[in-house]
Order: sequence, then structure tokens, then C-alpha cells
Amino acid sequence: MEHVSTGTLLIILVIMVLVSAYFSASETGMMTLNRYRLRHAAKQGNRAARRVEKLLSRTDRLLSLVLIGNNLVNILASALATIVGMRLYGDAGVAVATGVLTFVVLLFAEVLPKTIAALYPERIAFPSSVLLVPLQTVMMPLVWLLNMMARLIMRLLGIKLPSNLRDALNKEELRSVVNSSRSLISRRNQDMLISILDLEKVTVGDIMVPRNDIVGINVNDDWKSIIRQLTHSPHGRIVLYRDNLDDAIGMLRVREAYRLMTEKKEFTKENLLRAADEIYYIPEGTPLNVQLVKFQRNKEKVGLIVNEYGDIQGLATVEDILEEIVGDFTTSMSPSLAEEVIPQSDGSVLIEGGANIRELNKAFNWTLPEDEARTINGMLLEELEDIPAVNTRTRIGSYQIDILEVSGNMIKQVRITPLTPLKDGVDDAR
Repeated sequence: MEHVSTGTLLIILVIMVLVSAYFSASETGMMTLNRYRLRHAAKQGNRAARRVEKLLSRTDRLLSLVLIGNNLVNILASALATIVGMRLYGDAGVAVATGVLTFVVLLFAEVLPKTIAALYPERIAFPSSVLLVPLQTVMMPLVWLLNMMARLIMRLLGIKLPSNLRDALNKEELRSVVNSSRSLISRRNQDMLISILDLEKVTVGDIMVPRNDIVGINVNDDWKSIIRQLTHSPHGRIVLYRDNLDDAIGMLRVREAYRLMTEKKEFTKENLLRAADEIYYIPEGTPLNVQLVKFQRNKEKVGLIVNEYGDIQGLATVEDILEEIVGDFTTSMSPSLAEEVIPQSDGSVLIEGGANIRELNKAFNWTLPEDEARTINGMLLEELEDIPAVNTRTRIGSYQIDILEVSGNMIKQVRITPLTPLKDGVDDAR
């Protein structure tokens, strides 16, 4: 080393710092890459992405390679800096070299390259992989030896390595990813993705058309009344029953009834009953994600929901489940939430008694109880255990509820006043 000029040593020292910066940037770039974006790029045929994905498949080997290279370079740079310092300043050169090299390495080989790599991981990791792949092959014996020694020490310390390292996301983590992607995904699409994740938490009972609102035809009515109900029906399918909805006998497609009217010279009840499809029954607690698959598998679009005793509770369609994901269709015959609520300037909300509690909770970020009842009317009847008089006031949780209108055995309208300030959501409900 005595025959090497000081200028040459300085050039080698600069090269060592640059190599150290390369390894530092490579490590940070590789570790901060978005794994899902990388996987997508690899599937699209990006060769650099495939190289990086292969390197990251064994993170322990990659880190060992980078650390070996970085430490070898830094130790060599330290030795060279000491020689240069002693040549220039004598014994004091050791301290000078240590101080200067520490500053240079921290700034130019650590902080600066790692910051740039963290900001632009793909621009650093992809080109870096061109050198890291052959380096890993050359250094494999040393990398393997270091990994084995590290694992042995970890085992002696009682640290267990997981049998399968996976970077798959669970549903809650995926929900967080969707919520944090607002700048890349529109609010509407974001809500749709969250609704899909929520399908397993919602049952058919939560989205069904209640029994009292099911449109059906009593086949024991006179024939003229049946024809009149058919010709004025706004629905594509109608339940046929005898005297009581629990005695349902079929599901009639109105289009098929119209076809029979035009093709049959004699359109009778017998023809009508033969044209009806067999009723598809759905257990009351079936989650929406399960029911959507069952609809598809059984090639059905509508079903009657029954409880554990076989009593009909309501009706659910494929459209109802799709509306849970994408929102109400313009063709829906049921009132939308915006038609059932009127936010007031004092923070209270006028709400129809038939409004769905779960939809209210979603729109206003409320926490009204929805386990025992699905509508405001049902919740209040469950709470009060009686049909209340007008102007009755009650409190459920942190909500003050005033009964404004009662008709027959149903609560028609209430005023709900949260005892805590309303959160964002009023505009969405409107």
C-alpha cells in the first residue's frame, strides 16, 4: 500500500463510498417496494419486476448479500481513510480520517441514497437488480453460511422462524388499504369495494322486502281481480298464494303471464298456476356473499326468506344484493334513504318509521342497535314494548327519539336527536 499514491487512494476511497451508497439504496429500495404493484408488473411481463420479485422471494438471502457488500466496502473505506489521514496529518490523521469518513458515509452512503430510494423505490430497485442477481450467485456460499449461523443463534435464543412467510392481507387489512387509496380510487368505487367486503357481515334479513310489503296474488280471488293485478303490477315476479302468504304456491313471472294471455285462446287459473315457477326458499340468517353464490349456482333471481319455523319473513332478489354493493337502482320501487330522512338545522333528523336502521347507521355514522329490529318502527316497538302515543319521548343509547306520527299499529315518523354532534354523512343521505 506504500507504493500507491495518495491520490489513487482517495479515488479508491470515493469509489468505496459510491459502492456503499449503491448497497444502501438497493436495500431501502427493495424493502420499500409496493409488493402488490410489483406482483402486478411481474404478471404484465416486466422483466425487471420479475428479477426483483425473485430476489424478494428470499428476503433473508437478499439482506445478507446487501449487508455483506455494504460492510466489506465500509471496512475497506475505513482502512483506506486511516492510511490517507496518517499520510497527510501524521498521528492526528487517524482522528481526522475517522471524523471526516463518518460524516461522508452518513451523508453520501446512508442518508442521501436511502432517502432517494424510499421516495423512488422502483427507479432504484429495478436497475439495481441487474447487479444484485449475479452478485447473489457469486456470494451464495458466504450468504448461506451466514444465514445458517444466524438461524442457529436464533434457535439457541428460543426464537422460532415462521414456517410460512406470507404477505397476503386479511379482510380488515384490505379494508384499510381501500380506505387509504382515496387519491387513486374514486369515493364511489371505494364505497363499492368496502360494501363487497361487508357482504359476509350482512344477512338476507337485513336487505329483504318485509313480508307486509310483498306483492302477491291470492289465486282464490275472482279471475277479473287476478287479471287486473297482473296487468297493473310494477314487478317482474309475483308470489302466488292461497288466502295467506304462508301458503305460497309459486313464483309467477309476469312476462310469462303476458305471453300466455296473447298465445292462449283460453287463459285460465289452471294455465296460470302451471306457468308459475317453484318457490326458492332462503334461510333467514344467510349472509349476502353466500346467497349471491347460491343465486348464481341455482340460477335463481328471487327467493322467499323463511325463519326457523318455516314462516315467510320477506323476499330477497339478486338486485337487492347488487344494490347493497353499488347503491340503489333508479328502477327500485322502494323509497331510498334520502326520501325517508330530512336533516334539520338543529342537528336532529326527521325519519320515516320504515327506514332501515343499518342504512341510517352507515349514512350518519350512528350506532343505533340493529340486532333485534331492522326498522325504526321495529326498534321502538321492541324498546317500548307497546304502541306509543304521539309526542312520546324516549332515549336509546346516545340518541333522543321523539314520536311524531303514529298510524294504527305502526310508528310513521320520528325525530332523532343525537346527544353527540353529527358526523359527516348527512350530505350522503340527502
